Amino acid sequence: QQQQQPTTPCPIYLYTGRGPSSAAMHLGHLVPFLFTAWLQKAFQCPLVIQMTDDEKFIFKGEYAGERAGDGTGAEPNRTGDNLDRFANLTTENAKDIVACEFLEDRTFLFSDLNYVGRMYPNIVRIWKAVTVNQVNGIFGFDGGSNIGKIAFPAVQAAPSFGSSFPNVLGGGGSDAATLACLIPCAIDQDPYFRLTRDIAHKLVPRHHPLQGKPALIHSKFFPPLQGAQGKMSSSDANSAIFLTDTPKDIERKIKTHAFSGGRDTKKLQEELGADLDVDVSYQWLRFFLEDDDELARIGREYGSGSGEFWSTGAVKGKLVQVLKDLVAEHQERRNKVTEEVVRKWMTERCIVTSA
Repeated sequence: QQQQQPTTPCPIYLYTGRGPSSAAMHLGHLVPFLFTAWLQKAFQCPLVIQMTDDEKFIFKGEYAGERAGDGTGAEPNRTGDNLDRFANLTTENAKDIVACEFLEDRTFLFSDLNYVGRMYPNIVRIWKAVTVNQVNGIFGFDGGSNIGKIAFPAVQAAPSFGSSFPNVLGGGGSDAATLACLIPCAIDQDPYFRLTRDIAHKLVPRHHPLQGKPALIHSKFFPPLQGAQGKMSSSDANSAIFLTDTPKDIERKIKTHAFSGGRDTKKLQEELGADLDVDVSYQWLRFFLEDDDELARIGREYGSGSGEFWSTGAVKGKLVQVLKDLVAEHQERRNKVTEEVVRKWMTERCIVTSA
């Protein structure tokens, strides 16, 4: 209960992250951050947020020789790759993350490209503890994979250990090396942290309360607009609601593309009700409608084909209003986040307060 918040700092820290692959985040990206913000306020604990700009370049980066500098112009010595693109996406995505209303004085947002030096001792320890065969077996890499892909899991594992943040988590009377780590994340990130838990004891002192093992809370995926057979993707504008969408965009996407579990005719709908398990609008309401009693009523009425929410149109209309309000509020907060604000959140500083 939010009303029963602890009055002293909790002896844990939260760790979550984002791989900046596109300028516009969608609602699927937002869910873990909203949950993490709720946890931070409930526990009143520090939080570190990793921006894996290095990972996205390793997996999706490109090189073009014609882009390389020729000794003249504004960038005479630039390389031909697009690493800078992912660094810039970090800033854009960070604005959306800051807009999720984390506790500023207890949150450290960092880019791997900028902060990796502090984590490097633990990254080296992880490399020493994990074999190439283990990484290839977990992630499916082979001899054709670039060495960055094989090395990267250690970079994502390192923030699971408080000692990776000697200045950020080491103040306020806190011993960073013995802080327990709780990781709220999407379920597809689980392989990284199964690997981490296997070798965690090698990176902490013996008196660490969990032998170094991070604890996880998984956020399951909710379906793309096309239904369970589709894929929510930043490259398909009609598969998701983006945080940059206008109210008209939201209404059009839901009414046109949200897969329906309703029946083909009014008669069948009233006899059989909707299939709630495949209906995208209802499944999304389960994530975003705050009123549990109203959600239960919508489920009963839509599932039985009776009452105010007997039809797909009524349920889609409810979802449209919920998402319009959610996205509008987020956009209002994001518009206040400047690059200077982002730099402040990404400044290395102690985020642990004294008990």
